[in-house]
Amino acid sequence: MFIKRKITTEEDRAKAIAKTREKQRKKMIKTKYGQAPLRHSKKGIYSCFYGVVVFILLVLMLIIAFASKGEVNILIGFIGLGTLALSFMGLLLGVRGFRERDKNYITCKVGIGANAAFLLGLTAIFIRGLF
Repeated sequence: MFIKRKITTEEDRAKAIAKTREKQRKKMIKTKYGQAPLRHSKKGIYSCFYGVVVFILLVLMLIIAFASKGEVNILIGFIGLGTLALSFMGLLLGVRGFRERDKNYITCKVGIGANAAFLLGLTAIFIRGLF
């Protein structure tokens, strides 16, 4: 009876070791070299969000300007300046997102690219409106 109990605990111990070995193997498959997967930079996500908001506002302003045949009021101009400021803030957040350690920086890169394109486009529209 005493021997049987010892075998049971050895079997349990062997099962536990096999279970932990299987768990480690699954972890190694799921991640690269057993390291935890990288998360996205928070400021990069905010930068992408600002880019989407600027795009939506720009499309809305273009629809309103087309519907009113170019006769828009000053409120649309202020919204345009606001989107210019939002695009600049999105660009800054994308650059600051690179300072976060051990993160995935793809959202920072996308946010910087989108916000820089919107910033250049809106600046060109603003300068064209002055002349």
